[in-house]
Amino acid sequence: MPRPTSPTTSPQAKKSAPRRVNNNQRQTRIVSGKGKNSKKQLSREKTVSQPKKPRPYPSKRSPNLLIQCFLYVLRIGVMGVGIGAIAGTTLTIINPQDILAAYTKASQLIKTSSEEKSEKSEKPEKPEKLTPKTSASVPVSKELTGLQEKIQKIDAKYPNVKPQAWFIDLDNGSYVTYNGTQPVPAASTIKIPVLVAFFEEVDKGNIHLDQMLTMTKDVMVSGSGDMQYMGINKKFTALEVARKMIVISDNTATEMLVKQMGGKEVLNKRFKEWGMKNTEINNILPDLEGTNKTSSEDLSKLLARIERGDLISARSRDRLIDIMEGTRTRTLLPQGLEKQANIAHKTGDIGTIIGDAGIIDMPTGKRYIGAVFAERAYNDVAGRHLIQDISRTVYQHFKHYQPRPVPQPI
Repeated sequence: MPRPTSPTTSPQAKKSAPRRVNNNQRQTRIVSGKGKNSKKQLSREKTVSQPKKPRPYPSKRSPNLLIQCFLYVLRIGVMGVGIGAIAGTTLTIINPQDILAAYTKASQLIKTSSEEKSEKSEKPEKPEKLTPKTSASVPVSKELTGLQEKIQKIDAKYPNVKPQAWFIDLDNGSYVTYNGTQPVPAASTIKIPVLVAFFEEVDKGNIHLDQMLTMTKDVMVSGSGDMQYMGINKKFTALEVARKMIVISDNTATEMLVKQMGGKEVLNKRFKEWGMKNTEINNILPDLEGTNKTSSEDLSKLLARIERGDLISARSRDRLIDIMEGTRTRTLLPQGLEKQANIAHKTGDIGTIIGDAGIIDMPTGKRYIGAVFAERAYNDVAGRHLIQDISRTVYQHFKHYQPRPVPQPI
């Protein structure tokens, strides 16, 4: 039986209108495999439903071999130009000859040090031995005749006093002497060479500064000093005895050191070895008879040798000067100096003769050494005034004296 048609649609309309298919029918067809191009639709649906994978970047093409070689050569060339520029700049600052000389000098030093080490390894080191110089020569240059004339004028002012003087300028060796080589009674200035001999024994190790010395009855003498009142068998350190001998001019301290060092004969022999022709001990102190002898030249040259480092070590020299700077009697040479000047000295006085010897440091840095004696009537103050005048005159002369330069051969 024929199917009735809808009044609204005609057969032409059926042919021209597209056929509607819902989603359920489409899926049914795809599943059942019916319909045209069903496989293509299935693959298309899968492609739409799955996310797309990113395409990989195409691999870079390797450059041509010729281009690589060209770039390599170019880089090497640029690098060579840079190194050349740096080297050129460096050579303008640093001289290659200097570098070569420094290298040669360093190699020589290394070689020398290695040779010294090998020599030391072959020869065992020996302990340093103190060998004092026995030569009494003190370098002197020009005799200061102008200063000698000034001292002569001072001598004329004191007709009842007989002076003796010897001074040396340590900066240039110029010196002045006024009867300075004649032997005179030493009084307590004999304690200067005794002090030098003491420190010589200290350097040899025969006496230690902290060694205890006993004051026995045979060394207790009269005169200056206070040790004679301290009782028999009292003990003192060797350094304390040496200091008392100079600072307060203690006669008992002097006799203790003379005995400790072997007696006056041993010391007199040593004085002669030092070149002190006019210096000797003949009597115990205070020796009011004036039998102990010395001269201004002997004492000044001895102090000059000590100052330049002869006879005793530098440490003992410093101690000796420190002790002599503490001398309490300052009525002779110190009176002719400025307040800023410094003096390390030792005085002597037995009434009929008075003297002083020392090392003087001026504020200008100049250093000189001198010794002055004055023979006089017993305790005559003129002797002290004469020494003060000579000291003042010598000081002012050295203060203003400018030696002429010695012409050098062309």
